[in-house]
Amino acid sequence: MAIQISRTRKFVTDAELNEFLTEELAEDGYSGLEVQVTPTRTEIIILATRTQNVLDEKGRRIQELTAVVQKRFGSPEGSVELYAEKVATRGLRAIAQAESLRYKLLGGLAVRRVCYGVLRFIMESGAKGSWWRTPVIPATREAEA
Repeated sequence: MAIQISRTRKFVTDAELNEFLTEELAEDGYSGLEVQVTPTRTEIIILATRTQNVLDEKGRRIQELTAVVQKRFGSPEGSVELYAEKVATRGLRAIAQAESLRYKLLGGLAVRRVCYGVLRFIMESGAKGSWWRTPVIPATREAEA
């Protein structure tokens, strides 16, 4: 039997789950999730660009994630199932592109080259455009002199 929860609690639960999976699966191309609640169980579909990394060998990692989610949210054993689904067009997923940009920049590649490369990939994937917002970096004393 499904447990009735308030909209606020559901919103917070979904946000917390999304944050956990974002941290855990960032290197595997995590780009979102879909939660489908049925009377007997809850199905969580993880959208990722590299589903083999999410599943791991023999599905060990997805089982570990399922156990962690069940324990965290107090669900009975077997009431939560996690699935991994490959993103059809990763160039149109903002989270996937942001993570790609992040790892390329952390890898030491030139900023302009990385940004143009990611933007080109987004446009080739069928997007009509892209909007990026960069943080304002405060000037240092050396730059003022």
